[in-house]
Amino acid sequence: INSTPVCPSIDDFRNQVYSTSYSLITVFGLVGNGFALVVLIKTYRQSSPFHVYMLNLAVSDLLCVMTLPLRVLYYVNKGQWNHGDFLCRISSYTLYVNLYCSIYFMAAMSITRFLAIVFPVQNLRLVTETRARLVCVGIWVFICLSSSPFLMAGEHFDSITNKTKCFEPPNQAQGLKKLVVLNYLSLVTGFVLPFLVILLCYAGIVRTLLSRTHAARRQRGAGLRAIRMIVIVLLTFLISFMPYHIQRTVHLNFLSRTDTTCSEKVAMQKSVVVTLSLAAANSCFDPMLYFFSGEGFRNRLSSLRKSTTGSNQLRTTRLKPVAALESGENHQAS
Repeated sequence: INSTPVCPSIDDFRNQVYSTSYSLITVFGLVGNGFALVVLIKTYRQSSPFHVYMLNLAVSDLLCVMTLPLRVLYYVNKGQWNHGDFLCRISSYTLYVNLYCSIYFMAAMSITRFLAIVFPVQNLRLVTETRARLVCVGIWVFICLSSSPFLMAGEHFDSITNKTKCFEPPNQAQGLKKLVVLNYLSLVTGFVLPFLVILLCYAGIVRTLLSRTHAARRQRGAGLRAIRMIVIVLLTFLISFMPYHIQRTVHLNFLSRTDTTCSEKVAMQKSVVVTLSLAAANSCFDPMLYFFSGEGFRNRLSSLRKSTTGSNQLRTTRLKPVAALESGENHQAS
């Protein structure tokens, strides 16, 4: 990365951290999101707008996690790419699609919770499954199209190391200028704007919950679920998304400088490795969101467990009350 030969290489550090972190993320991401997806699909008859967003978020995470083993192999092979140009481009692309789809689905979930708690009457009319599906289609199309520049960077041969490379930033000044522009566009549209929307929604939710003096027990339950969701989403942003976006912006500006020292370059390169690993780990936080942000998911889980152990007669009688509870919760706490 724009370094002079005298600077020590961080390749060993990079290969170890990436191969370890991506392996762990693959395991936890596949188990957590795969399990959530099975529960959500099996209980689809109890569908709600929040359920639609959870389903799409789980699919996005799984698509990303399934490409991570290719990154693990790349770093285990000490930075040698052996899987062709197409897979190099797809592996880069899916990581960014997942990153920004996660942010936008979290924003959509936050708006849904906000409307349910702050405007419960209008929520009955405004928030529907059909609208949630349309929002999801819009998010997929927007993110897939706006992330398409990441498909432009494929594999390339490095004459210095005599290796075929992937996932490496360009050394040319022209390529760097394009990356800086791309970074600012994705920073504003992919991170800052949805994060502001989320913060505004949470401010409204907290204000409404604090102003309630004699809330019904059920409303208090909805409030608790909203608070849990606020905590998980904000933690995901603070741990995964924010450090990555700040570091990426600082790093790209750093690369265009000519007065940098070796120690600064090494520190900057190591911080890239750590923050990108944390960004990829967002796939592991999302299953927590499904489980803790709504009583609905746990009800789905218990109804699924009962339906698999009980007889056909028990299955039909036990699913009905849960479906009714879910639809009620959708209007109250979605």
